[in-house]
Amino acid sequence: METCLPFYMKQCKTLLIEILKHIKMKKTILLVFAIAITAYSNAQTPTTDDIKSVNEVVTADNVEWGWLNPLRGDKSPAAGKLWGDRTKKEPAGFLVKFKKGFSSPPHIHNITYRGVVIKGLLHNDDENAEKQLLPAGSYWQQPAGEAHITAADGEENMAFLDIQEGPYLVKPTSEAFDNGERPVNVDKTNLVWLNANDIQWVSEKSNVETAFLWGSHKENQLRAALLKLPAGFNGKIKNLSPNFRAVVISGEVTHQFSKKDTKNDLQPGSYFGAEENATSIISTAKETVLYIRSNGDYEVK
Repeated sequence: METCLPFYMKQCKTLLIEILKHIKMKKTILLVFAIAITAYSNAQTPTTDDIKSVNEVVTADNVEWGWLNPLRGDKSPAAGKLWGDRTKKEPAGFLVKFKKGFSSPPHIHNITYRGVVIKGLLHNDDENAEKQLLPAGSYWQQPAGEAHITAADGEENMAFLDIQEGPYLVKPTSEAFDNGERPVNVDKTNLVWLNANDIQWVSEKSNVETAFLWGSHKENQLRAALLKLPAGFNGKIKNLSPNFRAVVISGEVTHQFSKKDTKNDLQPGSYFGAEENATSIISTAKETVLYIRSNGDYEVK
């Protein structure tokens, strides 16, 4: 796993200044690793998303599944749509399921993607690298053009993938190129969590924790973070941006847009989007982690 080396300190310093504007207590030591992850994620990939999100819910049991690489049929991992169309020139979020023992041939992608493990154990790295199996809750970034393999070793293996542009293509390593980004693999045990009283947009009374993953906290810029909701959380998430999308990584969420709506039980792999100024009513029976991707701010109360 790569960390924020001196070569990247200028990027880290810039991002630190941005994030500290939103943080009440300047816990610099805690922020170093979070900033290291994000600093790698700023090059080349789009920094905004012009497609406005709408109020919508996709439960895990209603995901539409197909093959990630239709030409390979059942030799390919399965792919499940959450939002967007990965085959078109647009942002998209989707699930991928891998069979135990799956190992891809070395390949590249034409675009950068980010992933979070939901179930099982996944390895994503250079074919000659020592295998690093990432457990559920871990994060990785795969740069466009970088040769790598993907392998799975859990009984059930599933990940969420986020792309800022499409189409998502698999190409031979003979077409490899360097887009300026570097791969990132972060085991869940190395994530840095900030407490609610350190984050401006989270109510201090909520006991919610946040781990920054990628992007910029400048106005109208894309960013993503993991949001850890404690067991027994009863509150609201208000979207203040044109684009807000959330995926359940672990735990379970009960979700409504209003008290008149039917409650949806969202298991890992479920998704909800929200239009600007919409409020999601959220409750949890056990600790739950959400991946939240937005084009601006949101409030958790």
